[in-house]
Amino acid sequence: MRRDIISEVTTRLMLLDTASLYFRAYFGIPDSVRAPDGTPVNAVRGLLDFIARLVTTYEPSDLVCCWDDDWRPAWRVDLIPSYKLHRVVAPIPSGVDIEETPDPLETQIPVIRAALAALGIAVIGAQDHEADDVIGTLATQAGVPVDIVTGDRDLFQLVSDERAVRVLYTARGVGKLEVVTDEVVVRKYGVLPEQYVDFAVMRGDPSDGLPGVKGVGDKTAAALLQRYGDLDGIRGAALDPTSSLAGGVRGKLLEASDYLDVAPTVVRVVGDLSLPKTATRIALPDAAVLTTFEEFAATWGLGSSATRAVAALRGRSAGDLDG
Repeated sequence: MRRDIISEVTTRLMLLDTASLYFRAYFGIPDSVRAPDGTPVNAVRGLLDFIARLVTTYEPSDLVCCWDDDWRPAWRVDLIPSYKLHRVVAPIPSGVDIEETPDPLETQIPVIRAALAALGIAVIGAQDHEADDVIGTLATQAGVPVDIVTGDRDLFQLVSDERAVRVLYTARGVGKLEVVTDEVVVRKYGVLPEQYVDFAVMRGDPSDGLPGVKGVGDKTAAALLQRYGDLDGIRGAALDPTSSLAGGVRGKLLEASDYLDVAPTVVRVVGDLSLPKTATRIALPDAAVLTTFEEFAATWGLGSSATRAVAALRGRSAGDLDG
């Protein structure tokens, strides 16, 4: 375990894909929820409620809000120019998996950061990288059980029963999380978690601007991986005129050769970032700081959401952290 990043007493680490949670809160809670000065705080309150629920239900010893320091890194765009392009130029839909920040949410982000800081919750980002890459690095290097909370299927690539890494998938809401393990990935997609990057590359993902291989959907991608093991094996079969690969699929793979050269690098999360030393253990601030947070919560009208977050953190910081 990377002792310079994660506390030595960590027994279960929870990693939040923070933007996906505060976007879900923003779109799921009416913007009539406002501070006394009229500023909308629906995303702030919703995120605090999510944290309270997650900490209470899953009892992590350590918690990190992973941050998008760059949600559309240039190095990924250089490889695939369409990467998340529509999120820059298209109107915001009535969904939550979108990073182009609407103004009423943008005004709340500093309040979110301040609230997390006041509660002593670690926030970790990395220059020129997405929160996914921070999650990938921490999950890969932690050496303890890890829960990743996200609505992004690409993070299924990190699932590992052997390393006790699972995804708490928010597609149906934080109150109805799907616990994604090796068995779940295999059942849903017909591939192992370690094959998920190659699966996602071939299938493509319009929400991320990834075109995929034309005519290759979930079933074909899974069948190819079951037969050839990985993308290199599949591409090798496509180049081998003696292989039994069907002609139509062979042609589609060869036509997509330039895309297949670069797409795995775009889809694969980074697992070896140099991250700052950060205290991640769940522990309430001292009484003076907590009083300051209570004043902060009153200023921003965070009400019962702040109370629930404090109660959840207090319960976890005072509880048995051995399990």
